[in-house]
Amino acid sequence: MHPKQNRGCARTALTAAALGLSLVLSLGAAKAADAAYVMKLGLATINDSQHEWCKRFVAMVEKDSGGRIKGQIYPASQLGSIQREIEGVQFGDIQGYIGPPEFLSGVDKRFEITSAPGLITDISHAVRVATDPQLQKLMFSFGANKGIHGVALFIAQPSAVIARDPIRHLADFKGKKLRVLAAAMEQEMMNRLGATPVAMTLADVLPAIQQGTIDGALAAMTVYTTMHYWDASKYVTETGQPFIFSMAFLSKKWFDALPKDLQAIVDADAGKAAAEINPWEEAFYAKQRQIWAQHGQLISLAPAEQAQMMKLLSGVGDDVTKGDPLLHQAYRAFVDAVNRTK
Repeated sequence: MHPKQNRGCARTALTAAALGLSLVLSLGAAKAADAAYVMKLGLATINDSQHEWCKRFVAMVEKDSGGRIKGQIYPASQLGSIQREIEGVQFGDIQGYIGPPEFLSGVDKRFEITSAPGLITDISHAVRVATDPQLQKLMFSFGANKGIHGVALFIAQPSAVIARDPIRHLADFKGKKLRVLAAAMEQEMMNRLGATPVAMTLADVLPAIQQGTIDGALAAMTVYTTMHYWDASKYVTETGQPFIFSMAFLSKKWFDALPKDLQAIVDADAGKAAAEINPWEEAFYAKQRQIWAQHGQLISLAPAEQAQMMKLLSGVGDDVTKGDPLLHQAYRAFVDAVNRTK
């Protein structure tokens, strides 16, 4: 063969080899891309225990999955209102929502059992309740037939009431329009205190207080501090009731499509992150109380009035649930967990 022909053949072989290698690498990259699962997590709050849980959970899952799951966190309702995010999880448009379980009472009414007032004594008691295996198993099962896969239950903090005018006595509740979660128990609580409950998504609360649409809100201290609610009001009354819990909900459609090994990683890491968040939140809550005291006033009812309030609120859970056997059964299971962990 002529030398030029040899050189031509060699170039052709090298070109073919290069093309073959390029094809292999391209296919490998495509397979790697196909193996990566995006996990978008939405929440209404920012820089609090829910946000911190997301950060830790994503870091754990990305590490333990070897990068096969990629997490994205969207705090402060970036993916829409709470209800839009919940619907997104149900339909698989987003992969997770983190927030108080009461917001999912429209999905499964049993999610509101944790909003019963008068049961949790303090934040340490709440930690023990949130880590009760029987309660976790029960709460994670809710909503499974509606596209929800529960993976974590952890503490937030006691409720507190922010108001445009200070609430220093039980009588000050009367006639006020106060925001609550979309849960019958919180609404009944306000009714018993003589206030008008207004169910409202978190993103709407601050402007509603500023504009005078509502007189105040029942929510978490860390919401008031991280979102600078002192621009709307300086007065927070620490009622301590009900205690607020947080849950992490994943899209069942997305979760069921994961390989079994990734499902196990997601479930395990969700629990590990929750276990880390509980002590983190205790310290964070104490710090947030100090921050609010620097910008506004912390108000406590007199001991006699606090006791009177607790008496008024006793039995809210039983009264709200007694007409619904399924809801009542779930509520009694929550009470059992509270009593087991005292």
